[in-house]
Amino acid sequence: MTEPRDPQLERLRWQCRRGMLEVDLLLKRFLDAGFSSLDQAQKSAFADLLEYPDHVLVEWLMGRQRPSDERLAHVVDCIRDASAS
Repeated sequence: MTEPRDPQLERLRWQCRRGMLEVDLLLKRFLDAGFSSLDQAQKSAFADLLEYPDHVLVEWLMGRQRPSDERLAHVVDCIRDASAS
């Protein structure tokens, strides 16, 4: 018997589908491997992060720029750290 799917997680998984493959892969890998370790406020920040366009996300995730919102910056750091390991 399969485990019931979390609707919030499935919605986030859908939002991780991006037009830029690099962003898509980083977000999906993090969702699968690191998202569960976030607290509720950080999970909310991750959802907020997904509202930004790809060209902004790629700059943040590649470390070329940093979000001015510290909540988002922390989540970006978590994603980057997860992709480095």
